[in-house]
Amino acid sequence: MAKKTESKGHAEHMKSADSQIGLPGVINRPFKLTFFGAGSAFTPPLMNDVLQIPGSGPLTIALVDIDEKRLKLNVGLVKTLVKNLGRKDVKVIASAKRREVMADSDYLINCIEVSGVECVRFDNDIPLEYGVDQCIGDTIGPGGLFKGLRTIPVFLEILQDAEELCPNALVLNYTNPMNMLCLAAGISSSMQVVGLCHSVQGTSHILARRAGVPYEEMQWECAGINHLAWFTKLAHQGKDLYPILKMKAEQDLAGKPSDPNDTADLVRKDVMLQFGYFVTESSGHFSEYVPYYRKRKDLIAKYCRPGYDGGSSFYADGWPQWRKAADEKRMKMVKGELPVGGPRTWEYASWIIEAREKNNPFRIYGNVMNRKNGAGPLISNLPADGCVEVACMIDRNGINPCIYGKLPPQVAALCDANMRFFELASQAAVERSVEKAIYALMLDPLTSAVCSPAEIKEMTLRLFKAEKKFLKGFK
Repeated sequence: MAKKTESKGHAEHMKSADSQIGLPGVINRPFKLTFFGAGSAFTPPLMNDVLQIPGSGPLTIALVDIDEKRLKLNVGLVKTLVKNLGRKDVKVIASAKRREVMADSDYLINCIEVSGVECVRFDNDIPLEYGVDQCIGDTIGPGGLFKGLRTIPVFLEILQDAEELCPNALVLNYTNPMNMLCLAAGISSSMQVVGLCHSVQGTSHILARRAGVPYEEMQWECAGINHLAWFTKLAHQGKDLYPILKMKAEQDLAGKPSDPNDTADLVRKDVMLQFGYFVTESSGHFSEYVPYYRKRKDLIAKYCRPGYDGGSSFYADGWPQWRKAADEKRMKMVKGELPVGGPRTWEYASWIIEAREKNNPFRIYGNVMNRKNGAGPLISNLPADGCVEVACMIDRNGINPCIYGKLPPQVAALCDANMRFFELASQAAVERSVEKAIYALMLDPLTSAVCSPAEIKEMTLRLFKAEKKFLKGFK
């Protein structure tokens, strides 16, 4: 593990990287990447990034999805990208059966969705009957718990196959619930796994804009857990940026916004005022991680806004339509009615691959075990056997997490409360235990703020009954 590092914008800490192009050096070997859940909307942009790594040679891309219709669609798109970029050294293979194509992979990208859209209404509507109002509901709370119970067993089966067929592969997980999947992998698999999210990149850019400073000049430190990491330092040229951010937040919450284009995000602004630091995930997602903002209708009306900003049932109402629209858009791309590809992005996957292959150090923020192989914890006042989100340096050795140290105690306590839930939820999935799933939901901050233990048990059993098709072996 690397020592604690100060975090800065990509453009500053990687001055040698030409924006949107890549890192110095060449890749001296052919490599193979296997993508699970290749019917995902993530596939075209991530593969577009990988195909634009400069200095890259022969590459095999294996696409895997049990939905053969969506798999075929994205195979067509990836082959179009390969052709458009002139990559004659790239081979694209595909299968609905992962073991047919994943052997000898150097990288595994996980974007699986277990159950498609079938369970999203159960995840949302049954808890809503008990007063548990969710906005997204796919990483924590009842919805996050059951998505984890459905997904973790499948993810662990993939990792078990990887231990046999490609034990040296680096696993890049994009699937939610992020903390639960990475924690289950950390306690059950020998594979090197890192969970990747957009929260840190996106929020750091937002804060630079709000503070009115160039992103590449902002100095910052951030650590915690996925969707609940904290910017414990924000500065520009040695000057603390929190006073101006807090002043603007006070004006926004008083209904007198300093910027008419930035009047939303009230949950995160209020948390910053009350707890002292800004958190990484959107107000909608974050409002589900704490007991304060969604337990009464008047609080939802005061702090939450439509969409990702806290709208009730936003994900459950929108996901089926979003999924359908994404498929329709990709179909038009295959037919040539819409353009395919674009500039390389700062999404982490391709940069991790490039940094590792070129042995050119690059910093990301990743979800990793707080302590592994007997080393001390990365965040000293969070559970050592949990999963945390910290800065990580990437080089030939793969993922090298950086020691952060101690979080401010008030925000560490919020992380700790969620980690206790994640611990039991992950154990429930690994052990197929209904009892541990019930215990986990009893510890969920929002659910426990609304329901009694008996109500939580009843709700959990109802969800198990409704989703039994995707919960084989639980008892």
